[in-house]
Amino acid sequence: MQSIESVHLPSSLFRRLGALLYDAMLVLAILFFATAILMPFRGGQAFQPSDWGYSVYLMLVVMFFFGWFWTRDGQTLGMRAWKIRLTTEAGGLIDWKQAALRFVPGLLCVILFKLGATLVPWGTRWIAWLCLGLFLLDFFWAILDNQKRCLHDLLASTRMSHIHATNLPAKTAHSTTYSSQ
Repeated sequence: MQSIESVHLPSSLFRRLGALLYDAMLVLAILFFATAILMPFRGGQAFQPSDWGYSVYLMLVVMFFFGWFWTRDGQTLGMRAWKIRLTTEAGGLIDWKQAALRFVPGLLCVILFKLGATLVPWGTRWIAWLCLGLFLLDFFWAILDNQKRCLHDLLASTRMSHIHATNLPAKTAHSTTYSSQ
């Protein structure tokens, strides 16, 4: 059995975005399920874009999903696949306050989009591009930071580390893999 140990090498932006893509697919399925739970209470009626309660509900579902994984093990399923872990700056597990702080930039983008779509319906496309730009700025900040932290990492005092396998078992005579030694 191998033990996995984080050496606290900063995670690359590519790995972060890869894990985000994996998690986005999983979150999308969870949001479909969360919506399906509410449908019987609405008589099958669709939710309207101006329904703030529904938007808040979905944001809480997403926050609970990520917060649960981050505070339990420091990794979502996408982060496991891409071998990255979220920790405090000291290397420990984050708490719920830090998990909530990591959501602030994304939450601001959603609020800006909802306000813009409600107040300026003709400008929805422009507002969507603005929100996407702010979201990307949050992640691409990691290119400028010497420790590869995004803005939400700075806000929550967290970091993403690339996990390396160490203490791998020695090859045995029964091993079917060959190495060039």
